[in-house]
Amino acid sequence: MGVVIAALLPVFLLIVLGLMLKHSLMRLDTQWHGLERLTYYVLFPALLVQTLVKADLSKVPVAGVGGALFLAALAMSLLCLALRPLLARLSIDGPAFSSIFQGATRWQTYVALGVSSSLYGATGLALASVAMVAIIPMVNVFSVAVLASCASSGKRSFGEIAASVLRNPLIWACAIGLLLNVLHVPLPKLWHDVADALAQASLAIGLLVTGAGLHFEGLWRAGTAATVGVVLKLVVMPALALALAVWFGLSGPSLVIVAVASAVPTSPSAYVLARQMGGDAPLLAQIITLQTALAAITMPVLIALVS
Repeated sequence: MGVVIAALLPVFLLIVLGLMLKHSLMRLDTQWHGLERLTYYVLFPALLVQTLVKADLSKVPVAGVGGALFLAALAMSLLCLALRPLLARLSIDGPAFSSIFQGATRWQTYVALGVSSSLYGATGLALASVAMVAIIPMVNVFSVAVLASCASSGKRSFGEIAASVLRNPLIWACAIGLLLNVLHVPLPKLWHDVADALAQASLAIGLLVTGAGLHFEGLWRAGTAATVGVVLKLVVMPALALALAVWFGLSGPSLVIVAVASAVPTSPSAYVLARQMGGDAPLLAQIITLQTALAAITMPVLIALVS
């Protein structure tokens, strides 16, 4: 447990530092909005591409880790859709449902990569890169589709939904990084120097932005919708992923990284997407804040249990 906490502590301290900076040195929303866009469109895609380019996928169980997480995210998506009629009877409307869906299915990649690197170094990053390819494209497609059908003021056509997905820089970064890795494309040293610098900056800045985006207003008055979003992500999702991982025969670092990838809170980029597409952004902010606070407790316990 001590090793696990030591690996998690720097990650959560950076999140807390971001929260403190938001209320002291950098109070303007425009400052964080600029950092958010820089991270989302430049730093984080550079990290994804570079991690996938450098990952030795021949030494990690790609099918097991990727399959377990892909199927877990798919199962969670289908479970959320199956719960929609019940949630509607609880007066949870379309925009609120879209926030529950994003809260239950999306993941905080900054935290996952930071913890994976702290626990297992290059091997952890290679395993986490497999998790990125398995989770990011699918959950982004599903999130955009659910928002378009449940939250947007007007129904979007298939072409508009497809265009929104294709504009997502994270999907492109995963595709490019994986393609370069599979084809063994040689890249110049200058590329690696620049990409490594951007990648190193992305984790720290991304975690600071995560902390700055936490909202504690009304946190202790969490309603049914927020509670459902938290339970699905921090309890049901890890249970699904770990059951599938054991079924695939995973153990050791591979099993731990599956636990990490499934137990992290929801990505703050989900909040941005909710604002852009008419979702219930305040509800999603509450879900993300609750998940982040509780994950500081649930993640060490879960990782220690499977280590």
